[in-house]
Amino acid sequence: MGLSRHSFLDVEAGFGRTMSKHIAISLGQHSTSGTKPENQDFHGALVPKGEELTAKGAAFALADGISTSRLGAEAAETAVKSFLNDYFSTSAAWSVRTSGERVIAATNGWMYSRNRRDIRISEETRESGLVCTLSALVIKSRSAHVFHIGDCQVARISGDDLEVLTEAHRISIGSNQSYLARAMGVGRQVDIDYRKVPVQVGDVFVMTSDGIHEVLDAGTIVRLVKDAATPDKAASALCEAALERGADDNLTAQVIRIDALPAGEVGDLVGEQTALPPAPPLEAGRSFEGYRILRVLYSGARSRVYLARDEETGERVTIKTPTTETATDKRQVAALMLEEWAIRRTAHQNLVSAPSGSGRTRGHVYAVSRYVEGQSLDEWLADNPEPELPVVRDIVRQIASGLLALHRKEMVHRDLRPHNVMLDTDGTVKIIDFGSVVVAGLEETAPGTAGEAACAGTVQFAAPEVYRGEEASAQSDIYSLGAIAYHLLTGELPYGPRIANATTWAEQKKLRYRPITEINERVPRWMDAAIAKACAIDPANRYSELSEFTYDLSHPNSALVTDMRPLIERGTTRHWRIAAIMLAIALAISILTRPDLGLF
Repeated sequence: MGLSRHSFLDVEAGFGRTMSKHIAISLGQHSTSGTKPENQDFHGALVPKGEELTAKGAAFALADGISTSRLGAEAAETAVKSFLNDYFSTSAAWSVRTSGERVIAATNGWMYSRNRRDIRISEETRESGLVCTLSALVIKSRSAHVFHIGDCQVARISGDDLEVLTEAHRISIGSNQSYLARAMGVGRQVDIDYRKVPVQVGDVFVMTSDGIHEVLDAGTIVRLVKDAATPDKAASALCEAALERGADDNLTAQVIRIDALPAGEVGDLVGEQTALPPAPPLEAGRSFEGYRILRVLYSGARSRVYLARDEETGERVTIKTPTTETATDKRQVAALMLEEWAIRRTAHQNLVSAPSGSGRTRGHVYAVSRYVEGQSLDEWLADNPEPELPVVRDIVRQIASGLLALHRKEMVHRDLRPHNVMLDTDGTVKIIDFGSVVVAGLEETAPGTAGEAACAGTVQFAAPEVYRGEEASAQSDIYSLGAIAYHLLTGELPYGPRIANATTWAEQKKLRYRPITEINERVPRWMDAAIAKACAIDPANRYSELSEFTYDLSHPNSALVTDMRPLIERGTTRHWRIAAIMLAIALAISILTRPDLGLF
């Protein structure tokens, strides 16, 4: 495959094989110094296997160290290896874009810091340090994700057409001269071009350093790739042809052919488990796959929830199983199993967690989580109908802390309501029931996963955009948290029961927020204002961060209080003086035109 010290290859999945559940590719790579004494290009690929391939995809990267720097080769190697290694260390719940951009930003920051601190590069001599271009490609499920900085190129051959997916970051200064406008290691931050495109079987991605695509036209590249017997020979042919055309730079080519793609369905995420039989109705006292069933906790249209004890560890757990009606729906079953997938990938004191034995081999479909002993928030509110303000603030703060942990994993709960919030015996709040959670990374693997886990609970606490059929976001969870705060203080909902019937913008604009102060005089106006902002109909008008909301619940925000003042209090002295003058003029005109209205 043309490997040398200028390449990095870690392949755990076979190439060129037709797979039914994972992506299959054929890869070719070649790099040469060309006419130069040193090769400052570096390229690499990392293709994992099994679940990691499904969750994160396959990654390819190419970097070109700038020729003016003695450290160009080191910079290129650092950029490629950091991307390939660190990308696969990011959360499987993150989207490809989030993972890629954060890894690249971190690597750029490290290179820039080293240039300034250790190598002592100044603004005038910055191109003599760790500086390079970087182009990376991630193929996940049925999409390709491109990250690009500099003047390497990522292109796709579909049929006989070459589609260039990147733009060279160069600035022309005339007379066929130009300079690099964007590179790794030059600034504290780096602008990253990102693009996502759909992929089909038979597509060929061609990644090249500028020495190749600056001398070979699109038609030549397509012909050389299609005429080659293998992608490896195609990569070599591209480098050889560029040399023959007079290229005077390092030459690197990567050719990636798509041989098979997964279905792009939710079943891709859980594989064979969707074929398992559903768990039967379970009675108290029964032993089931290493668990002793204690009692039924909940029985609904979509699922049943049982309290059980792990017969090996003694730990108490909850077991969720599909009902008879949903057991034959593979997408519903997969959504149930993804609930546990999400739970296992979050660890926070304010979130329900997975028990130690949840990874055991199973013979039926079900999800397991640790049992939270205590009260649901709606049960607690029934026992404490007039909670003190500090208690409400603490509950909201803990819920926000759990939500923040989810949001950092690019997860949105979507079904936050008092029934899905528990207070354990120590007073710790825990968010439970991940059955409606949206995970950005899973949506890329199986588009529509979120739709299979649509909110099935008390919709009054859902954000207005959910009623409109729009995608839920972190701001949707902020709305639900605000609605919970409102409910704790009033026992009611911010817009009353009518919100459940308002499914369009026009209908929702007619809704009016009822101030908490009209219901509960103990609540200060500034606290009411914070909750009103969290519950804004338009997500753009809500808090952008959970921390801002929780801060304003404890600290008066004068800007919000001003907006909440009654109309008669908002007008300035000048405003009311003008209004008085206008009324006086109107009265005078009436008297002059109608003598019968005289004052005497």
